[in-house]
Amino acid sequence: MVHGTRQNNRKEYMTKVKTLKAEYLPGGAKRHFILDKAVDYLRTPGATQNIKHMFCIDVLKMTETEYLEALNKATNGELVRNLWN
Repeated sequence: MVHGTRQNNRKEYMTKVKTLKAEYLPGGAKRHFILDKAVDYLRTPGATQNIKHMFCIDVLKMTETEYLEALNKATNGELVRNLWN
């Protein structure tokens, strides 16, 4: 019954809400670390863009401007070039 135990532990883990420390929130001393990591997260494949967007906005507490800047950095400036052309 190891499988059932593992399943129950997963459910308990999924119900725990993780929050960011104050220094990583907007205005915090280490906010730049989160913004740099967001660029790497957006660059790597794995999840769809809408899931990545919701993660950045809801979990990382990024503003839309911060998200768009990170997305622009992740695409090496293609986002802005495509918008202007």
